Amino acid sequence: MPVKNLPITPVQASTFAQDMDLLFYVLVLLTTVFSLLVGAMVIGFALRYQRGNRVDRSNPSSHDIRLELTWSIIPLVLGLGIFVWGAKLFAEVKRPPANAKEVYVIGKRWMWHLQHTNGIRENNELHIPIGEPVKLTMISQDVIHDFFVPAFRIHQDVIPGKYTTTWFQPTRVGKYYLFCSQYCGTNHSQMIGWIYVMSRPDYEAWLNSGGQGATSQRSLAQEGADLYQQQACGTCHGAVNTTRGPSLVGIYGTKRALSNGTYAVADDDYLRRALVNPDAEVSKGWPSLMPNYSNLTEEQILALVAYMKELGANPNGLAASPAASPAGSSASAQNGASGSAASNASGGGQAGTSASAPIGASGKPAAQRDLPTTSRDNTSVQGTK
Repeated sequence: MPVKNLPITPVQASTFAQDMDLLFYVLVLLTTVFSLLVGAMVIGFALRYQRGNRVDRSNPSSHDIRLELTWSIIPLVLGLGIFVWGAKLFAEVKRPPANAKEVYVIGKRWMWHLQHTNGIRENNELHIPIGEPVKLTMISQDVIHDFFVPAFRIHQDVIPGKYTTTWFQPTRVGKYYLFCSQYCGTNHSQMIGWIYVMSRPDYEAWLNSGGQGATSQRSLAQEGADLYQQQACGTCHGAVNTTRGPSLVGIYGTKRALSNGTYAVADDDYLRRALVNPDAEVSKGWPSLMPNYSNLTEEQILALVAYMKELGANPNGLAASPAASPAGSSASAQNGASGSAASNASGGGQAGTSASAPIGASGKPAAQRDLPTTSRDNTSVQGTK
């Protein structure tokens, strides 16, 4: 709704935008109508019954059941309707489709670091194709941030120590503002960026160029495979379960039995906790030998989690698993037994309980370098081509 080129609302550039705006305008309309109605009645009765006016004040009524039911039932129905409508939209934002393109986001003072699963990294920019759902898995490296793209109507807290997710599907080619909407320190106002929605041919060309000139990108899972080798994770976590640790093949998304009698789902958060605080959730049937890997950066943790997810989708894996030491030895486990979910990773069983597929081979050193960031293109701001 532009008024003399002054946009009252941001452009609608995602599948959520129209539904969110409609709910917003209905709330504004209901608020306006009831405010005017109540205000008019208050003013009207005050003027009519002010002191000195000749009006009939005899036999005042203490209650009217019809009036009381009317002003109770109508707002109740409207309120519940708005609640159900809003809850439905909220649930949709929290449930990304299975085929969504995954992008990992790290908020840090005062920038956004975004990494595609194919290895392309961007700072304060994100290039995505039009019409494809995009899932964002986010975490903060320091304080609470907030990932806010007005044109997409998405707004999600990014907090330290825990992954949060949101998703969107862009519907309009253009360049859109990205803000941090949570005060995070002195340079909070400078924590801004751009989302570039590109046509499919333009996006393919951008990918083929390595992200506007970046070279030698490796996928996030491949970088995690290198870290897995460097940290000697295969000493305890091989293709099959051992007495020192479970196999990680196919662990992602499974329900794990813990030594305290509870259960946990091996999602991204679980795998991260297993790395930075392994003693908190020890798997049933294994000793607590996992060293603490809280010294890893969030980028490295994301890479390891991506690799463990890959082991579920591709049991042949990406990294070689060093031969396991004799059962019962814990020394090497303490010295580097895993950039993975360690003793926490499985829900029961001991050595050799399954003949899982081998974890494969890769002989390259760990990739812990920063890849070149992409440069901005000349796409115009806020949805214009």
